[in-house]
Amino acid sequence: MLPLRVAPSVLLACAVLFLAACAGTSPRQNTTTTGATLSRDDLTWLRRDGFGVDSADVARYRTQGRDGLLNAQLADQVHEPLSPPVASLIHGYEAVRTPLPQLLAGLYGTQQQINAMPAGPDKDAANKALQQHGNQLMQEARQAELLQAVYGPNQLKEQLVWFWLNHFSVYAPKGRIRWELADYEQRVIRPHALGKFRDLVMATLESPAMLEYLDNAQNAKGHVNENYARELMELHTLGVGAGYTQQDVQQLALILTGVGIAPVDGKPQRFNAKAAPLVVQRGLFQFNPYRHDFSDKVLLGRHIKGGGYAEVREAVDIIVHQPACARFISRQLAQYFVADTPPPALVARMAQTFQRTDGDIAAVLRTLFDAPELLANGRQFMDPTRFVVSSVRLAYDGKPIANALPLLYWLDQLGEPLYGRITPDGWPLDGASWTSSGQLSTRFDIAAAIGNGNTQLFTPPGSQTRQAGFPMLATRLYYDAIEPHLSGAARGALAKAQSQQEWNTFLLASPDLNYR
Repeated sequence: MLPLRVAPSVLLACAVLFLAACAGTSPRQNTTTTGATLSRDDLTWLRRDGFGVDSADVARYRTQGRDGLLNAQLADQVHEPLSPPVASLIHGYEAVRTPLPQLLAGLYGTQQQINAMPAGPDKDAANKALQQHGNQLMQEARQAELLQAVYGPNQLKEQLVWFWLNHFSVYAPKGRIRWELADYEQRVIRPHALGKFRDLVMATLESPAMLEYLDNAQNAKGHVNENYARELMELHTLGVGAGYTQQDVQQLALILTGVGIAPVDGKPQRFNAKAAPLVVQRGLFQFNPYRHDFSDKVLLGRHIKGGGYAEVREAVDIIVHQPACARFISRQLAQYFVADTPPPALVARMAQTFQRTDGDIAAVLRTLFDAPELLANGRQFMDPTRFVVSSVRLAYDGKPIANALPLLYWLDQLGEPLYGRITPDGWPLDGASWTSSGQLSTRFDIAAAIGNGNTQLFTPPGSQTRQAGFPMLATRLYYDAIEPHLSGAARGALAKAQSQQEWNTFLLASPDLNYR
């Protein structure tokens, strides 16, 4: 994105907005109510339920009511299809439309051809082209997920998909993961986002992306790798200080030996009569008994008899039924949806629901969204993804874009690229991690890019013709849902705008739209 030339009046308003954001100015109370205007509680609930608001969200809310909309979302029964242009854009990506086994088989074949080439410029060029192909697949997977976030009708589910992608984080540039990202989002995270937590853990455990990222594909008897075992307990299920020991990590690593990825070289595998019944294979996931340690183990005080892949299922059952797991996952969800420091009583109720329902994610979310604490804990500063997605949703209000690459560039600039966290802990969920002066300045630049309409969002990649002007944000949606609840700081800044583009920028950059 080219640097923006900002007028002095813009800088003045920008400073006003940023000072208000850093001070946490509270929105001005407004008691005006009409049949068309959303109350402050309605707006707050909707903005926590989804990535900001658009007209379709407001219409569903008015038609179904809060309970009806929540019921439909948690039951995953919001079946409105994506618009044909958006669906076509997503399914046009090679990363999305090509099955993972085919992608990895193609990668293997190309690598073999390159390895057979003599050293020299041709081999260097072939390696460069292969890396570019991987980068293209990574960018396509990122675009597909962000398009779902912007246009997905079940906004609660879309937030959960991002939340779980971040919770079970993988790092795209490592190994073959760039080839595996779209499969990870589409077939691992998305189908289980509202289901049982145990099923979600098992899906990630069997995912090639996770097995490669945390090295369990190399975990074998006699060559034990503890990386995944440690993060499975520390980051994915139990949290730090949950009472497990280094010995538990070592025992879990032994249980996970042989849990890996099937070869993609096309050669048939042969197992003897004793091992063949113990092989487990689903897609590219494979449990290989030749690589497994069949000794008995003790995990979290429970004896597990050596027996192959059944050990893995038993170990995951033991872990996810720990009270610490219920507390850890409940707190993470409450921090994302409610407050940087979530109310302990709310977390306790969510954990009770988690245990009572055998880790039913939808039931835990119902406890959260029915809780008075959801609307009573003040404002929450949005991370970059929520800021970018909510800004695009409000500015273009369902209008299909033709190019999602600007969204990727903005998240890169804001320091939260999807699949870009090198450490396995995921991006921070607390607002305090995203309030530096550099972060706020970049957000203003992005608000200006959207408000000025010079984003190339509506220009297909490779096209030289711009196809969009600046958005008109002073719409019925604005007057029904946003304007009645604007803070004094935001109103003052908007009054200083000298053009519609500046007005758009000031609104999108305001504290009111950076907090929810």
